[in-house]
Amino acid sequence: MSTDSRTADFSALSRLTADIDLTAEGKATGFVRVPHSVHRSAYGWIPIPIMRIRNGEGPSVLMQAGNHGDEWEGQIGLGNLIRALRPQDIKGRLVILPSANFPAAMAGQRTSPIDDGNLNRSFPGNPEGSVTQQIAYWIEHALLPGFDYGFDFHSGGSSLTYIPSALAARQDDPARMTRVTGMLKAFGAPVSYVASTPQGGGRTFTSACYRQGVLSMGTELGGGGLVTPGSLKVAEDGMRRLLAHVGLLKGAAPAPTPTRLTEVGGDDYYVYASDGGLFEPLVDLGAEVAAGQPAARIHFHHTPWREPEILTFKRAGLVLCKRVPARCERGDCLFHLATDIER
Repeated sequence: MSTDSRTADFSALSRLTADIDLTAEGKATGFVRVPHSVHRSAYGWIPIPIMRIRNGEGPSVLMQAGNHGDEWEGQIGLGNLIRALRPQDIKGRLVILPSANFPAAMAGQRTSPIDDGNLNRSFPGNPEGSVTQQIAYWIEHALLPGFDYGFDFHSGGSSLTYIPSALAARQDDPARMTRVTGMLKAFGAPVSYVASTPQGGGRTFTSACYRQGVLSMGTELGGGGLVTPGSLKVAEDGMRRLLAHVGLLKGAAPAPTPTRLTEVGGDDYYVYASDGGLFEPLVDLGAEVAAGQPAARIHFHHTPWREPEILTFKRAGLVLCKRVPARCERGDCLFHLATDIER
């Protein structure tokens, strides 16, 4: 069976449909329709916004944000890009899915209010599953095949804040790793990192891209439940630099900025809450820390006479990510570090 026929078979299983042609020439906007029968709308559907722009032959690129609904920088940046780009600005095909988990985005939540689904832990999806599983299935099996590149714009959401960063999974093939490193440098975030042990266990958009033979890259652009001018500028300039780097965007992109290339490894890169209480950070984003250095105190406000527990960093590194809410439960991520690959 050919790849095209396998793709057609997978697509036929999905109930989701786009109301625009995703391969045609020119520019079009519309919706991916997710059938959703509820009390207020017996034959209704959830409208996930989508855009296609194509001008002749060239690379085929998918850009998405809102994989987690409360991560705003990518959603705003891609919305601005949708309005700005014209067919004559590009060569090739660009599809933008700015709020991939649209129910979560409308609710301002990481996960969907319909099924509590985390889209970035739902791949490869299920055409007969919950709404979030159906979206994941459509993205991986109906949308992704045929693309050369897949870019997924995340940030820290409501519970975390990051130094604006670009990220990619480590590649076993040296040639692919070189291409991925080139994309990270082209995006030009203050920090870039390679994830040696990516989270998600094969259930992420990155894993979906790998299974479909699509070269991918992502971001963590700030967070904290808000958008800053600085984080949005990193997002928008980086988006244009990426498109120019892969040969899709014509003309000059914003000048690249140096990025600090790092890696994030296993459990020793993270600090987790050991108990429920109030999280008092003892360092902030951007700090350079040593192994054994105090990272946080957990205050037990339900028994305030109890001494706080001090948590330490397991290794040296750069504080790349920090929790935002003070209230925490055992197992909540408080920090994660990055270590340099090169200076």
